[in-house]
Amino acid sequence: MAIPSGSGSEVLKRGTFTVTDNTDTKILDGAADHIYTVLSVVVVETAGAAETFDLYVDPSAGGTDYEILSDQALGANETFVWNDRMVLTATDELNIKAGGACNIDIYISYIDQDWS
Repeated sequence: MAIPSGSGSEVLKRGTFTVTDNTDTKILDGAADHIYTVLSVVVVETAGAAETFDLYVDPSAGGTDYEILSDQALGANETFVWNDRMVLTATDELNIKAGGACNIDIYISYIDQDWS
């Protein structure tokens, strides 16, 4: 993606997800000519059973995963907050994957800069 030089928009957005198994869940799906700044990811265990999860980026949706968090512990009825900033561009994807059968809720907040 080239460095933006024209007009665009900058919008605060959020997403909510519930995960109940160890399937990869895309929590931010990039689009061409966009820059995303992830502000926070909140993960909550809601079934009263300890879990683990991975948070990872797949740059350009190319199939190669880069872990941000690996086997992160999430205790029964606990909340985990990731509030380090991350930047994703174009078709990057941010994914979460639980360690097994679970019941966790995810809330993500981010800035979407649209230069399309």
